[in-house]
Amino acid sequence: MNQSAKRFDEIANNFLNSEVHKSSPSIEILKELLGDQSDSRMCDVACGAGHLGLSFDYKELISVDPSTSMLKNVAKLAESKNKKLQTVNAYAEELPFPSEAFDVVMTRLAAHHFDDIKKSIQEMYRVLKPEGQVCIIDLQGYDDELIDQFNHEIEVLHDETHVKSYSLNDWVNLLEDEGFLIEETRENLSEKTGGVGVKRWCEIASSGPEAEAAIRRKLKEAPATLIESLGIEYKEIDFFIPVRTVMLVAKKR
Repeated sequence: MNQSAKRFDEIANNFLNSEVHKSSPSIEILKELLGDQSDSRMCDVACGAGHLGLSFDYKELISVDPSTSMLKNVAKLAESKNKKLQTVNAYAEELPFPSEAFDVVMTRLAAHHFDDIKKSIQEMYRVLKPEGQVCIIDLQGYDDELIDQFNHEIEVLHDETHVKSYSLNDWVNLLEDEGFLIEETRENLSEKTGGVGVKRWCEIASSGPEAEAAIRRKLKEAPATLIESLGIEYKEIDFFIPVRTVMLVAKKR
């Protein structure tokens, strides 16, 4: 188990009831874009607590994650919703499925942890049926280097296993390079309408008091224009993080 998987194995319960993870505008947009999936075989990669996959009505759902604690919570959540699924312990870079197995492969709020993003996309492409769809929702990176670097520093303080947030242009290039045809894109989405305060944001990720203080210090010292470019707002006594994301839907050619 790598460092990221170990970390999430220890804090899996934080994500089962997290207001950021259990529902979001992006999930509703994606459900509207994909439409009826009741006859689909779906795979939720790096599923975390399983909120995305379980938001759909499906023929079959396989939820994949390297954390066994997360998978136990997925099964618990499915039972509470009276839904059936299969859980599989695996990494996005090594999906243990035959080629052309799924109609839809999705991942939400996880790709910024992937050690090898190209291998992960290649695996998602491999396990999709021809004309199957891949759906990505992940933390947003920025094409502007200054904004992207500041955002990365904040994200690493929030979660030391954060690898990289990719911009919408990065994602388009990554998916097209592996043969996908881009169908839909969104950016500047927020996973929590109105944002989430730094204290609560850090509670969800178990960032720790030192990291929480360092995040506030960086935000207070940063130019207002930089804070605004990230969609971060100061309300009353705390900064509010929008948990800004990009979304892409692409088809296997």
